[in-house]
Amino acid sequence: MCDDLRNIGLVERKVKRIRLPNIPRGRFSDFLRGYFDGDGNVWVNYMNRKRKTPTLVIQTTFTSCSHGFLNSLKDKLKRFNVKGGAIFKTQEGVFRLQYSVKDSLLLYELMYDNLDNDLFLERKRRIFERYKKIRMDACGRSSVG
Repeated sequence: MCDDLRNIGLVERKVKRIRLPNIPRGRFSDFLRGYFDGDGNVWVNYMNRKRKTPTLVIQTTFTSCSHGFLNSLKDKLKRFNVKGGAIFKTQEGVFRLQYSVKDSLLLYELMYDNLDNDLFLERKRRIFERYKKIRMDACGRSSVG
């Protein structure tokens, strides 16, 4: 089993030098969802609260001690049309790959559409779905009025 893990690119004492393993395209959504459930987060909030019409936003973040890992993840996600994203170093010395609204919605589709299993954290999926519902309700109201 250890040899199999090494063959796909995993290394011992990997914290700062891990690279994205070679994942078959058909399993990448599963890998991404698992990584997100372990080292990712998503939040929804309003920006520009003092304006007449605040903007509801969603942000999706992946965290790692390895800048190289997040950079290779960002490159891989570009192949799935997730084209934005920025990597930041926190005060604690870890890195965060952050995506805003459009890319967060693409990440949702990539991670949760066409699931053939129920291996995911429901609470994280619910945040995406709540955002989509609020956004759809707002669009429905504005098109009626």
